[in-house]
Amino acid sequence: MSTLWSQALNPLHSLLGSALAAAVPLAILLVLMGVLRKSGYVSAAWGLASAGGLAVLVWGMPLKLALASAAYGFVYALWPIMWIVFAALWLYNLSVEIGNFDLLRTWMAEHAAGDARIQAILVAFCFGALLEGTAGFGAPVAVAAFLLMGLGFTPRRAVTVSLIANTAPVAFGALGIPIVALAGVTGLDLMKLSAMVGRQLPFLSFVLPSYLVLVVAGRKGWKETWPAALVGGGSFALAQFAVSNFWGPYVADIVAALASTFALVLFLRFWKPPNAASERPSPASSRISTRDALAAWAPWIILSGVMLAWSYFRLFQRGHLVFPVPFLHRAVFITLYQKPYDALYSFEPLAAGTAALAATLLTALVLGARPAQVLSSGLKTLRQIRVPALTVCLIVALAYLYNYSGMAYTLGAALAALGGVFPLVSGFLGWTACFLSGSDTASNLLFGNLQVAAAHQIGVNPILLAATNSSGAVTGKMISPQNIAVGVTTVGLVGREGDVLRSTFWHSILLALGISLLAFAQAYVLKWMVP
Repeated sequence: MSTLWSQALNPLHSLLGSALAAAVPLAILLVLMGVLRKSGYVSAAWGLASAGGLAVLVWGMPLKLALASAAYGFVYALWPIMWIVFAALWLYNLSVEIGNFDLLRTWMAEHAAGDARIQAILVAFCFGALLEGTAGFGAPVAVAAFLLMGLGFTPRRAVTVSLIANTAPVAFGALGIPIVALAGVTGLDLMKLSAMVGRQLPFLSFVLPSYLVLVVAGRKGWKETWPAALVGGGSFALAQFAVSNFWGPYVADIVAALASTFALVLFLRFWKPPNAASERPSPASSRISTRDALAAWAPWIILSGVMLAWSYFRLFQRGHLVFPVPFLHRAVFITLYQKPYDALYSFEPLAAGTAALAATLLTALVLGARPAQVLSSGLKTLRQIRVPALTVCLIVALAYLYNYSGMAYTLGAALAALGGVFPLVSGFLGWTACFLSGSDTASNLLFGNLQVAAAHQIGVNPILLAATNSSGAVTGKMISPQNIAVGVTTVGLVGREGDVLRSTFWHSILLALGISLLAFAQAYVLKWMVP
């Protein structure tokens, strides 16, 4: 006979006390990684153990359910999260194996004028956003960090800059899945949620290139390169706003990244930063031909094309797309493709990683990679992700246990009790969930409904607070153990995740505060910005 169990919202009969108890696993994780500099998997293991103890002893969760929740999170981390990461990193390793990544590095060095400040914008911000828009789950940080390291950055600086840059595109990452998930869990209009996030994140997108330059070169460096930062951030923000408001969330990052890259490269043809020689030197390189440039970009163009095609057909089949397929009536299209896409829908989490794997194999065919090179790069990827995979599995297991036990709702309810000032902490609620889970999607699934309930209680538009959960979550991505664990795989810092977290923590807090202040203003002063 099965036993029903109800989550306890206030097990200690004091909402503040219960919330402080719920915060213990998060505090343990932060202290072990950020203060004591323990490795990601050690910190995550202790966080999981503390969460398990609290879930069973304080929240009264049956032991079998606690174990099942953690096990489910562990399996979900392997499939599909690490499957997507594996496929994306295999593509990266294959491009390194066949020499295309060297061509890309040469192209970046040439178009960034040999200047570390411009490289941070072009590589970490523009190129990283393109990867986030297609794959996500930490792979953009790993690839961008290795590229920056090849351009002369130290490993720690490379991964730090890549993590900070991996914020603005996150809410629309992985083909807009976080916003789709938010609409699904809250029942709110998808286009309105997309538009609302598109009226918050572009502000962050606009300032982020300048912020990266400040991190890399300080105020003096920013004064010398602000025109490039303005072009890179402005073009990205405008494209992100336009696509998210008038098309939807699916390709906002991809279009914005391509627009920003094109605008910045074009601008640098007519303008060069002063004192570039005084910045960190890049490896010497000669100009590459148009053919080599196309070869350098080929793996990432193929990845974007395959992911876009997969997303287009999947979303059309599910009825999300509103524009027609030329020359095909909708009924005919669905009739022709219903069976294979029914199967795809059934294994939807698997499909994104499989699409990325298809892009890897297609790249191998197009670029003429030998079977030995394909196999070698695949085995190298498996070796790279062994330890990070353990960290990711432990942290996602912690996230699922934290959610199913009720601790996440206890913490959220305590913050919602703040009343009218809740919009000021709404972004930090998303920040907390993304820090814990490593995913904007998971953050929306975790706290999306709570944000809507709080909005109704305090008389604020629920579209605003639901969107703020997603926007705030992007700032927690740079300190997420899951994201850091994957990001360090290519730069030789596995086991030193705590050092990286220390480098990004206060940047994360500052940017989360900016999102929360904007949400507070939109709730009470700038109401016209809410769709």
